[in-house]
This record gives sequence, structure tokens and C-alpha cells, in this order.
Amino acid sequence: MAEPLVIVGNGMAAQRLVKEVTSRAPGRFRITVVGEEPGLAYNRVLLSSLLAGDVSDDDVELEPRAWWDAHGIDVITDKRVTEIDTRGRFVRLRGGAKVPFGRLVLATGSAAIRLPIPGAGLRGVLTFRDKNDVSELIEQAKGETKAVVIGGGLLGLEAAYGLKKLGAHVTLVHLMDRLMERQLDGPAAAMLKAALEQRGIEVVLNAESSAIQGRKKAGGLRLKDGRTIDAGMVVMAVGIKPNASLARLSDIAVNRGVVVDDHMETNVPGIYAIGECAEHRGVCYGLVEPAYDQARVLAQHLNGDSALYPGSLLATNLKVSGIGVFSAGDFMGAPGTQSIVLRDPQRGAYRKLVVSGETLAGAVLVGDTHDALWYLELIRSGTPIAAIRDGLIFGRSFCEPPMIAPAAPRCMPVHAAAA
Repeated sequence: MAEPLVIVGNGMAAQRLVKEVTSRAPGRFRITVVGEEPGLAYNRVLLSSLLAGDVSDDDVELEPRAWWDAHGIDVITDKRVTEIDTRGRFVRLRGGAKVPFGRLVLATGSAAIRLPIPGAGLRGVLTFRDKNDVSELIEQAKGETKAVVIGGGLLGLEAAYGLKKLGAHVTLVHLMDRLMERQLDGPAAAMLKAALEQRGIEVVLNAESSAIQGRKKAGGLRLKDGRTIDAGMVVMAVGIKPNASLARLSDIAVNRGVVVDDHMETNVPGIYAIGECAEHRGVCYGLVEPAYDQARVLAQHLNGDSALYPGSLLATNLKVSGIGVFSAGDFMGAPGTQSIVLRDPQRGAYRKLVVSGETLAGAVLVGDTHDALWYLELIRSGTPIAAIRDGLIFGRSFCEPPMIAPAAPRCMPVHAAAA
């Protein structure tokens, strides 16, 4: 008889786990997926494109209803799990219904952080995290011409891009001295800022938000230095926090996220966590690829195979407001490393490679990210690069056989610097 496996959460991590489990152990589990959102799992990476009108609802859906039905998955949508009974081995849904489990997986994701500043509760103050947020932003944008986005990380840039595409005048404010400071070095961030400004997005750095102006509805943002920015919409995109409250109410260990071991198992046997809600070796990952790595390891474990999750090398490889951005590994350059840099202002391209000894330790690319996955594999594998070091900055086609090197691109001189 199939063992009941319940997955709480219906996002990208949950869908990937279902895919992994059903391919490795078909028929072994009777799977129930419970999600708070009204629809099926969708690709959050495409939310900015959905906001901008570049894609439709169907385009962001990971798999159609027929796929779930074909795999025998019971998908419960628009229902919140209110309780986990770790002794009785069931979860309780809003409304009182119980769903029994043999194994339980928490894939509850994360929630948008709201700044605790005056005016944060006004109408017109929104977040950018899920499809419901996208719908609200589109509705608000119909009657507003000015918008402020707080936060210069990935979510903030995506929100700014989407609102600009909708026709709003967008000002992006960021607390730090450069955009995407966790993923980009100074020159790369400066190039990204210039590209955004060319697209009509105003960028204000070193800007600390102090209050949102307005009585019943947002009218603008006041900064700590006294400056004010008029806007009928204020979007907070200042970060995320793991959705771990459900576990915290049970006997499940929680720090910042739900604490798991290398099998993705919590302190309660048979209960697991993956994705943005999970904390592994003190780290909560807010990216898709680590969630997929965790789903694969957990599926192997559930199937009785030997599998351990060692953690993930952080890498970013995506389009930010239509601009290619990639970073991985030690892209800032620890002491003892060397940096190789290529700038091509005419093409709007920037590359920085960080070399440690005979291996590639990190990389940053802006504009042309064609070789991103190749650089990532070199970083992950620790492949010796001595034989190709001189041409490494020009990419894979320059370094790999056939050794007929293409003409070097027109660019500013390559230089190497010790970190």
C-alpha cells in the first residue's frame, strides 16, 4: 500500500520534488500537495515578465492540471495548513479538515519583508512576491503615473522593470551604495545602473527610507536625509524571510528557517523541509537552484537511496530588467586571488574572473552572459585552468578545441590584479 506523503506548499520546490519522487519511485507514495494560493505551481522567476505583460498566466504555470492528474497527485489549492500534529501524524487545514501523512515535507517558501516605517499600511503600499501581488500592482498602475520601488536587489529591479513597462515613471531607491550588492561588484553594479537609467528608470543610491507620506493613500516616500519622492504607488522589495511559523508552532526546530540535516530532515523523524523555508548548516537559500538540488536529494532519500545535500554554490544567472547578469563563487576576490577584467563599453559588457591558484574561484558577467554556465562548471569542478588562463576571459570558444581562436573582441585592455 502506498505511503501517504504530504507536501505543504505548492511552489517551485514542491513541484520539483513531486517530479523527482514520481520519476524515481512511481507508485511508492500517495502524494497530496496543499497550497495557499488559488492556482497551481508557477515559475516565480517570470513574475516580472507577467507584470510587464510579456507573458501570460498560462506561460508561468509549471505544469497544467492534466500533468498532476496523470501522476495521481491530489492537489489542494487555496487552503492554509493551520496545524501539524507530529504525534497523530496529520495536518489540519483551515476549516478543520485533517490530512494524514506518513512523511511530511514543508515547502512553504518565504514571505516579503515590509519595512516598519510610518505609512507602511497605507493603500498603495505593496510588495512584489507572488501572483496576487502582480495583480494588485497592475490594478494600481492603471490609475497611477508615478511609482517608487524600495530595494535594489533582484526583486526590486524586477518590480521596477515591470512597472516601467506598464508606463509608470519609476524611481528605484536603495539603501546601499550599489545595486545587487550581494551578486555584483562595484563596476558591474555601475554598468547595471547605467543600463537601467537608459531604460528610463531613475536610480537613487545610499537612500534610507524613513516614512511613506499620505493620509489614507500613499502620496510619496520621504528619505532620512529629508528628500521626498512623489508617488502614488510604493513597492517594498527589501528582502524575504522564510515561512517557518507553521513549524515553529509544532515540535519542529526553527532558527531563521526550518532546521534540516543533510537528508533535508528536521529534528522530527519523517518530517522534512526544502526550498526557501529550509535552513541547512545555518544557511537559508533564496534561489531556485538550491531548492531543486534539495528536492533531488530528498527524493533520493525517500526512495531509500544514499544521498546527502552538501550545500549549494551560490550562483545568479538571469535577466534583470532585460539585462543579462551572472555571478558565482568568490566574485569579490579574497586575499591571495587574482582578478582578470574585461570591459566592452560599446557592447555594454563586463566580465570579471577571480583566479585562485590554478582554479577559477568566482565570476561576474553583465551584458553578455553566453559563457556563464561554462564558468560555473569550472568553478564547481575545480578544473585546473593553467593551460587556458590567457584566453579564459574571452570564453569557451576561445579556449576549447578546435584551437582556432576567434579574433579577440574589440574592448578595453584586459588586466589582472591581485586581490
